[in-house]
Parts: sequence; C-alpha cells; structure tokens
Amino acid sequence: MKSVRIAIVHEWFVNYAGSERVIEQILNLFPHADLFAVVDFLGDRQRGFIQNKSVTTTFIQKLPFAKKKFRQYLPLMPLAIEQLDLSAYDLIISSSHAVAKGVLTAPHQLHISYVHSPIRYAWDLQHQYLKESNLEHGIKSWIARWILHQIRMWDIRTANGVDLFIANSQFIARRIQKVYRREAKVIYPPVDLQNYALCEHKQDFYLTASRLVPYKRIDLIVEAFSQMGDRQLIVIGDGEQMPKIQAKAGRNIKFLGYREPEELRGYMQNAKAFVFAAEEDFGITPVEAQACGTPVIAYGRGGVCESVIGLDKEFPTGVFFPQQTAMSIVEAVKEFEKNCDRILPIHCRKNAMRFSTERFQQEFLDFVKQSFEQAKTL
Repeated sequence: MKSVRIAIVHEWFVNYAGSERVIEQILNLFPHADLFAVVDFLGDRQRGFIQNKSVTTTFIQKLPFAKKKFRQYLPLMPLAIEQLDLSAYDLIISSSHAVAKGVLTAPHQLHISYVHSPIRYAWDLQHQYLKESNLEHGIKSWIARWILHQIRMWDIRTANGVDLFIANSQFIARRIQKVYRREAKVIYPPVDLQNYALCEHKQDFYLTASRLVPYKRIDLIVEAFSQMGDRQLIVIGDGEQMPKIQAKAGRNIKFLGYREPEELRGYMQNAKAFVFAAEEDFGITPVEAQACGTPVIAYGRGGVCESVIGLDKEFPTGVFFPQQTAMSIVEAVKEFEKNCDRILPIHCRKNAMRFSTERFQQEFLDFVKQSFEQAKTL
C-alpha cells in the first residue's frame, strides 16, 4: 500500500503507554504515513516509537500551560480535532479513546478507527469521574455535567464519520455497540512478549504494578494485603495517590516507586502472582505477567476477562474476584492458594502468546487491506 496516502490520527503524544504501543505497530506497518494529534509534547529522546516523525497538531498545542494541563482543554478538543485538514489522504486510521475519531473526512476517503474506548468519563464512567474530581455538587458540578453532555452528543454524531470500527477487546466492542450502535472488529492490542521470559520458580511475594491513580484501585489491593500480614506484597509505580495508599499499608507491604522496565520484568518473573484490581478496556500488564509464567488475580470485569483464563476452565491462568472490595481480593488470594497447583507457568506463557506483536500486525494489516480493496469497488 505504498502508493496509498495514509494519515494516522492519535489523541495526544505525551508518553509511551498502551495506546502508543498500538500506534508504534501501525507505523511499522505503514512507515510512510503522516501523523496528526491534538498535542505533541514528546521529548527528543521519546520519539523513537514514532520513528522521529513530525506530528501535525491543533491550536491547543499553543494554548497557555498546555504542556502540563492539556487535559483541561477537553471542552475545546472536539473543535480542535475537526480543524485538522486530512483532505489529501486516501486512508485515515484513527487511534481513539477520546476525540481522535472525530476528524472530518470525505465520502471518497476510508476512515478506520481503532477504539481503545468511547470517551470513558463522558459515558458509563461519568459518575466515577465526577466523584474522583470532587465535582459531585455545586455550580462547577453542573458546568462539568453540561460539558460532558455536549461531548456525548458530539461523540455520537462523529461516529457516523467512521467507516469501520476496530475494538481492542470484546468488552469495548460491546461498549461501541451500546454507545454508537455499530459493529466492531476485535483486534487485541500488541504486547511485546519477546522481552518477557518464562520463569517457573517463584518467590514468596505478590506483585502489583501501576500508576497510582484512583481507577487502578491499588488502594484496595493494599488494604486487602494489610489484612493478611503473613503475605508480602510489592507495589511498583508512582502517582498522585501514593501518600494516601501508603497510609493504609501494613508492614508486609513494600513500595518501590517507579522502576525501569527491565527491573519491573524481574519482579514479574519472580512473583507468586500478579494482582490487578482495575476495570480496564484490555489491560496489558496482566498479559505481560502471564508471559513471565506468573498467574493473575484480577477483578472479573473488563478486558482482563478475555486475557486471563479462570478456574472454571481446563488450563487456568488466574483467579477472578467479583467485587472491587478489599474483602473480595482477600477471598481471591485464598482461592488462588488453594488452587495454585492447577495454574502452571507454562500454561500462563502459552495463553499470553495469543497477544503477540506479530499477531496484531498480521490481523491489522489484513483487515486494512481487505477493507481498502472493498472500498475501492464501491
């Protein structure tokens, strides 16, 4: 598809996380594509995953304090993304969890949107977002609710500009169906499994690793293990909730803060189990843990239900807990310990291989090529 003019639209470039891994692999498939985003604040040393390409951005890039507080310009993002001129391209691929899918396209252009999620804080997670932002009451609350209402209306309207949807999990495909009333092809995101080696001999500690932000619910994991003083928990990650979470911790819990990926992999390989309490769209870290041969104890909702095999199956790779509560986690840990002989490292590794980078590249390329050929015949 070298002769096809391709534009890739991403939400924003500020770090290298899950959605950026998808962009990295799409660029590996289409290295001649041009990049667009709401803002681009990557440093010179961070630009390797986008092949050091320049990024065309919106007016939000130049607004005051945008580098640190660009998310506060969310009310302007629908307008901003519509100002990107993509008229010179045959194929537009958007990577969207907020506004990227809202770019304007013409009838002769094919727009494929890889959706990590419809705008979470505007739809089913609105009430959680308002609570975490202390916006449940008062005039600021009503302003926030009105803005989110307007964003929902815009989000539905702009779904009509997408020709084909790809979802990063069956969980998100159901969310797309509920919100946009559209079908979506499921292509799981790429996980770099080559850097995660199988380790069959585990040490006597549990692990959780994440940014310490509210929806990750690391506080519940810490609270649960504080009730189990004879079990050691290691917490890797940093964030705004660190002081609050540390205040709940017992002596059996060790906080290591941020660790480089190489060191994190070492802890993943040696942990007895990886504990995961968030409701994620997909959840890459549970797959990485399984690639190390490490079982997962996870909240049984969201994309993790598709990447972890529960005890009800023949070759389980983890245990699910039904509620986001400390007591539910405590019971799941006990259930895991009763059944740990059934959860073999080799089965965890085999399950993780379903989400390899090579698998993503092949599925994504096949879908794009087939869709583009079909569009040319219309």
